[in-house]
Amino acid sequence: MPELREQPDYYSQKRSLVQLKKDRPWYEEVHSQVLQDMVKRVKLAFDRYLAGDKDGKRSGKPRRKAKHRYRTFTYPQADLTWLTSANKIKLPKVGEIRFILHRPLPPGFDVKTISITKKADGFYITFSLEDKSVPEISSDVVPTEDNSTAIDLGCEYFATLADGTTIAPPKYFRAAQEKLVKLQQKASARPKGSRARKLLYRKVAKLHQKIARQRKQFHFEKAKEILNQYDAVFVEDLTVKNMVRRNKPKQDEKGNYLPNKQKAKSGLNKSILDCGWSQFLDILSLKAERAGLKVVKINPRGTSQVCVNCLNRVDKQLSDRWHCCYHCGVMMPRDWNSALLLKKLGLDEALSIKCSTSRKRSQHRTR
Repeated sequence: MPELREQPDYYSQKRSLVQLKKDRPWYEEVHSQVLQDMVKRVKLAFDRYLAGDKDGKRSGKPRRKAKHRYRTFTYPQADLTWLTSANKIKLPKVGEIRFILHRPLPPGFDVKTISITKKADGFYITFSLEDKSVPEISSDVVPTEDNSTAIDLGCEYFATLADGTTIAPPKYFRAAQEKLVKLQQKASARPKGSRARKLLYRKVAKLHQKIARQRKQFHFEKAKEILNQYDAVFVEDLTVKNMVRRNKPKQDEKGNYLPNKQKAKSGLNKSILDCGWSQFLDILSLKAERAGLKVVKINPRGTSQVCVNCLNRVDKQLSDRWHCCYHCGVMMPRDWNSALLLKKLGLDEALSIKCSTSRKRSQHRTR
């Protein structure tokens, strides 16, 4: 029987870097800590693949990354002494380079890591700072009827607040879609590997970057406006990844594929991703935490199908944009009803839509 090979792990791969430098002399041009950090990334990728998430669901197997897709390298043990002046930094194995400092580094903080990232419009340096003397921010806000609101996210209106305020969706991707199509068509018509093709795809990348930055700026501005008015915000606990999944294919008895309404779903998915709900909720939570305010996530199950006044179920299709309750006669926009219901659920912890809905349904059926 042949001897079993040693199973590669984090430390054995780090030890192998010594021999790799001898076999591949060009490895000497890369800083040793950058190579070790790459081994750590591989370890984390396989750990996530083998362990899965909190529900036990495993992601796809890590694949080899080509050199043109490797856009970031990290110095895990950086130092403030690398900053030779206000606009120059001396990186090991790279040399002294000039850069534009976005904002001055705050005094008292230690630089832990420095990452160099290649983006569509150039290279960026990211500093990771630490100061153990900074206390943790805690929020002691108690939500009340006056200092709180709720947000219902949607595509017709980006957000609808409990006070009836609506925010129109900016639709940055939709506005730039025609220009993107033309650039991609021109680029695909050029020969593969040609300089003209690379330049056109660089323009496509810059346009995508502009769209992402416009959307992020919009999210920061709207989050600031909301938190300037309210101390507590109730939001939907959305899983956008599941909302934009493709429809499952349908087959008849003979194995022929049937229409599954994926074309309409693709348009809805594009609108959802263009709004960027997940990024907005992350930014809202981050800004609230820094300001000592509170953002509370509420389970959105049933909030679009229940009347806020009587808690009776009023079934609606996605195309029905008006809430008309035939039990109590309340009429209002659908998103506003959902926002008011989210606020009601957030303020009344004992209230449960699931229990009240099942009770009202059984009473309605007995009649």
